[in-house]
Amino acid sequence: MRVPIALCAALITFTATVTLFFCLRAHDASNEGARRADIERLLREQQEAWNAGNIEKFVEGYWRSPELTFSGSGGVERGWDGVLARYKRRYATREEMGRLDFSGLEFRFLGADATLVLGQWHLTRPPKNDAGGVFSLVLRRFPEGWRIIHDHTSEVAGKN
Repeated sequence: MRVPIALCAALITFTATVTLFFCLRAHDASNEGARRADIERLLREQQEAWNAGNIEKFVEGYWRSPELTFSGSGGVERGWDGVLARYKRRYATREEMGRLDFSGLEFRFLGADATLVLGQWHLTRPPKNDAGGVFSLVLRRFPEGWRIIHDHTSEVAGKN
Protein backbone atom coordinates (compact mmCIF):
# COMPACT_ATOMS: atom_id res chain seq x y z
CA MET A 1 0.00 0.00 0.00
CA ARG A 2 1.37 3.33 -1.00
CA VAL A 3 0.67 6.39 1.14
CA PRO A 4 0.26 9.62 -0.81
CA ILE A 5 3.21 12.00 -0.48
CA ALA A 6 0.92 14.84 0.65
CA LEU A 7 -0.36 12.72 3.55
CA CYS A 8 3.21 11.78 4.55
CA ALA A 9 4.26 15.42 4.45
CA ALA A 10 1.25 16.43 6.55
CA LEU A 11 1.99 13.71 9.14
CA ILE A 12 5.64 14.71 9.34
CA THR A 13 4.71 18.38 9.72
CA PHE A 14 2.14 17.56 12.40
CA THR A 15 4.56 15.33 14.33
CA ALA A 16 7.32 17.94 14.16
CA THR A 17 4.93 20.68 15.34
CA VAL A 18 3.66 18.62 18.28
CA THR A 19 7.21 17.64 19.27
CA LEU A 20 8.39 21.26 19.07
CA PHE A 21 5.41 22.41 21.13
CA PHE A 22 6.15 19.97 23.95
CA CYS A 23 9.88 20.71 23.86
CA LEU A 24 9.22 24.45 24.12
CA ARG A 25 6.76 23.94 26.99
CA ALA A 26 9.30 21.81 28.88
CA HIS A 27 12.01 24.40 28.22
CA ASP A 28 9.71 27.23 29.34
CA ALA A 29 8.79 25.36 32.54
CA SER A 30 12.46 24.84 33.41
CA ASN A 31 13.14 28.53 32.71
CA GLU A 32 10.24 29.48 35.00
CA GLY A 33 11.84 27.45 37.79
CA ALA A 34 15.16 29.24 37.32
CA ARG A 35 13.44 32.64 37.17
CA ARG A 36 11.47 31.85 40.30
CA ALA A 37 14.65 30.82 42.14
CA ASP A 38 16.42 34.03 41.08
CA ILE A 39 13.52 36.21 42.23
CA GLU A 40 13.16 34.32 45.51
CA ARG A 41 16.89 34.90 46.10
CA LEU A 42 16.42 38.65 45.49
CA LEU A 43 13.52 38.79 47.96
CA ARG A 44 15.49 36.77 50.52
CA GLU A 45 18.41 39.22 50.18
CA GLN A 46 16.00 42.12 50.69
CA GLN A 47 14.52 40.45 53.76
CA GLU A 48 18.00 39.82 55.21
CA ALA A 49 19.06 43.44 54.56
CA TRP A 50 15.89 44.72 56.22
CA ASN A 51 16.38 42.48 59.24
CA ALA A 52 19.95 43.76 59.54
CA GLY A 53 18.58 47.32 59.64
CA ASN A 54 20.08 48.22 56.25
CA ILE A 55 17.48 50.11 54.21
CA GLU A 56 20.03 51.13 51.56
CA LYS A 57 20.86 47.48 50.86
CA PHE A 58 17.14 46.59 50.92
CA VAL A 59 16.35 49.06 48.12
CA GLU A 60 19.12 47.62 45.92
CA GLY A 61 16.41 45.14 44.88
CA TYR A 62 14.59 47.99 43.14
CA TRP A 63 15.24 49.35 39.66
CA ARG A 64 17.59 52.31 40.06
CA SER A 65 15.59 54.57 37.78
CA PRO A 66 13.39 57.66 37.95
CA GLU A 67 10.71 55.45 36.35
CA LEU A 68 10.44 53.14 39.40
CA THR A 69 7.02 53.39 41.08
CA PHE A 70 5.84 52.50 44.58
CA SER A 71 2.14 52.62 45.47
CA GLY A 72 0.88 52.42 49.02
CA SER A 73 -1.51 54.01 51.50
CA GLY A 74 0.55 57.21 51.34
CA GLY A 75 0.07 57.53 47.57
CA VAL A 76 2.53 56.99 44.73
CA GLU A 77 6.27 57.53 45.10
CA ARG A 78 8.32 57.83 41.94
CA GLY A 79 11.97 57.11 41.31
CA TRP A 80 14.58 55.10 43.17
CA ASP A 81 15.65 58.09 45.27
CA GLY A 82 12.03 58.79 46.19
CA VAL A 83 11.43 55.18 47.24
CA LEU A 84 14.59 55.19 49.37
CA ALA A 85 13.50 58.47 51.01
CA ARG A 86 10.04 57.04 51.65
CA TYR A 87 11.43 53.98 53.42
CA LYS A 88 13.75 56.15 55.53
CA ARG A 89 10.86 58.44 56.54
CA ARG A 90 8.45 55.60 57.28
CA TYR A 91 10.99 53.46 59.16
CA ALA A 92 13.26 56.01 60.81
CA THR A 93 14.38 53.73 63.65
CA ARG A 94 15.41 50.12 63.97
CA GLU A 95 12.40 49.52 66.24
CA GLU A 96 10.01 50.80 63.54
CA MET A 97 11.64 48.47 61.02
CA GLY A 98 11.14 45.37 63.14
CA ARG A 99 11.73 41.94 61.65
CA LEU A 100 10.42 41.36 58.12
CA ASP A 101 9.02 38.10 56.80
CA PHE A 102 7.59 37.42 53.33
CA SER A 103 5.15 34.56 52.76
CA GLY A 104 2.57 33.19 50.35
CA LEU A 105 4.52 34.07 47.23
CA GLU A 106 2.67 33.54 43.94
CA PHE A 107 4.38 33.96 40.57
CA ARG A 108 2.85 35.01 37.26
CA PHE A 109 5.37 34.92 34.44
CA LEU A 110 4.60 37.70 31.98
CA GLY A 111 7.26 36.77 29.45
CA ALA A 112 10.93 35.86 29.48
CA ASP A 113 11.97 39.06 31.26
CA ALA A 114 8.95 40.13 33.34
CA THR A 115 7.20 38.59 36.35
CA LEU A 116 4.38 39.55 38.70
CA VAL A 117 4.81 38.37 42.30
CA LEU A 118 1.99 38.48 44.82
CA GLY A 119 2.65 37.89 48.48
CA GLN A 120 2.23 38.81 52.10
CA TRP A 121 4.55 40.71 54.42
CA HIS A 122 4.75 40.80 58.19
CA LEU A 123 6.75 43.03 60.52
CA THR A 124 7.33 41.74 64.03
CA ARG A 125 7.76 44.80 66.28
CA PRO A 126 7.55 44.35 70.02
CA PRO A 127 5.71 45.20 72.15
CA LYS A 128 2.59 44.18 70.22
CA ASN A 129 3.14 46.72 67.46
CA ASP A 130 3.25 44.24 64.59
CA ALA A 131 2.11 45.16 61.09
CA GLY A 132 1.32 43.14 58.00
CA GLY A 133 -0.33 43.16 54.66
CA VAL A 134 -0.07 42.23 51.02
CA PHE A 135 2.07 43.26 48.07
CA SER A 136 2.26 42.92 44.34
CA LEU A 137 5.60 43.40 42.63
CA VAL A 138 6.35 43.73 38.96
CA LEU A 139 9.91 42.61 38.27
CA ARG A 140 11.97 42.91 35.14
CA ARG A 141 15.20 41.13 34.26
CA PHE A 142 18.10 43.48 33.50
CA PRO A 143 21.73 42.56 32.67
CA GLU A 144 22.53 42.91 36.40
CA GLY A 145 19.62 40.63 37.36
CA TRP A 146 15.99 40.91 38.42
CA ARG A 147 14.80 44.25 39.81
CA ILE A 148 11.45 45.49 41.11
CA ILE A 149 10.07 48.11 38.72
CA HIS A 150 6.74 48.57 40.53
CA ASP A 151 5.73 47.79 44.11
CA HIS A 152 2.20 48.08 45.46
CA THR A 153 2.21 47.36 49.18
CA SER A 154 -0.79 47.69 51.48
CA GLU A 155 -1.22 47.18 55.19
CA VAL A 156 -4.17 44.92 55.98
CA ALA A 157 -5.91 44.89 59.35
CA GLY A 158 -5.70 41.44 60.87
CA LYS A 159 -2.46 40.56 59.03
CA ASN A 160 -0.38 41.64 62.03
